[in-house]
Amino acid sequence: MIQELGERLQYSFQIGYSYTRRDIYRVIGIPEDTHGGVWDTGYARHENDWFIFCNIATPGTTGHDYANQWIGDKLEWYGKTNSQLRHQSIQSILSLETNTYIFWREDNKKPFTFAGIGSVKGFEDTTPVKFIWTFEAGIFPDEINLTSVLHEGAVCQVSVNSFERNPLARQICLEHYGISCCVCGFNFGRVFGKLGEGFIHVHHLRQLSEISKEYIVDPVKDLRPVCPNCHAIIHRSSVPLSIQEIKALVEETSSDAT
Repeated sequence: MIQELGERLQYSFQIGYSYTRRDIYRVIGIPEDTHGGVWDTGYARHENDWFIFCNIATPGTTGHDYANQWIGDKLEWYGKTNSQLRHQSIQSILSLETNTYIFWREDNKKPFTFAGIGSVKGFEDTTPVKFIWTFEAGIFPDEINLTSVLHEGAVCQVSVNSFERNPLARQICLEHYGISCCVCGFNFGRVFGKLGEGFIHVHHLRQLSEISKEYIVDPVKDLRPVCPNCHAIIHRSSVPLSIQEIKALVEETSSDAT
């Protein structure tokens, strides 16, 4: 999965990280003072790639307000007001010859979060045209799935359903703990450079079998960043091992080796 994602990523955006438009201009190599025209709208093309700037539950800076929303790990997104499936720009986005980099935010005064390179899961020939996007990411089966987030001061509560997910949980968890494995300390960026930056699994401390209905999850208390190796060992037994048990195993084998 890392190799597949690396082969497709031309630009060094990190999934779950925040970027202003000017940050994006710098990464893709266009003048930082770029403004107006297509770059102030919901999507623009640069060379052979498309860049979508998606506002969710908030109007864009141009005042347009669309029904964009996360549905589990899928993004329901609408094109510009009069966009139609037959339009050349929409056909270009649909083609397999371009990458579509998707950025989203819930506050039009804040930077965008990079969701990843989108793959079209479905579309409807409406006006505006409607797309369903999915994203490539190394997500382990027990990574938690969010449906909504409520912010109240410094308190963040997330209402979730076990069969859906949303990048918000991952983002909140990694902002708190960082992107190194909380068991062994492995950091993909330090080992693999830019290709590995931002890559890590997010482990849910509660078993999926315990999650049979919507409940409130705290991404800081209930989620932990773990590398794929530690994550696989956690789930190697029928009853997943705890973070503490895996840490003890790592420490024990490390001491035996010395």
